[in-house]
Amino acid sequence: QVQLVESGGGLVQAGGSLRLSCAASGRSFSISMYSMGWFRQAPGKERDLVAAISWGGGHTYYSDSVKGRFTISRDNAKNTVYLQMNSLKPEDTAVYYCAASSRGVWSEVDYWGQGTQVTVSS
Repeated sequence: QVQLVESGGGLVQAGGSLRLSCAASGRSFSISMYSMGWFRQAPGKERDLVAAISWGGGHTYYSDSVKGRFTISRDNAKNTVYLQMNSLKPEDTAVYYCAASSRGVWSEVDYWGQGTQVTVSS
């Protein structure tokens, strides 16, 4: 059974930083075969993709709302994906979800994590 487990969320003041981790596990599961992404969902809003990284890490995507502030990275040897979040704003408050897509198509997510809460106070 494949599991994606997020960690690193919490409460931070505006302007602060957090680093989210997503550790993958499961028999024979390797994130090296997947594009990995981070989504977020605020109360009453849809779940949106904020950052993604290709299988080998050579290509990244960021939504306009986080570009220049967030950095996605991956360590395939550790089966872990990271999201470094700097200059956090109250509007970044949301549940953040890790996702894996074998096709790199984010309307077709193969696996989801359970989510980690990020709260940014003003």
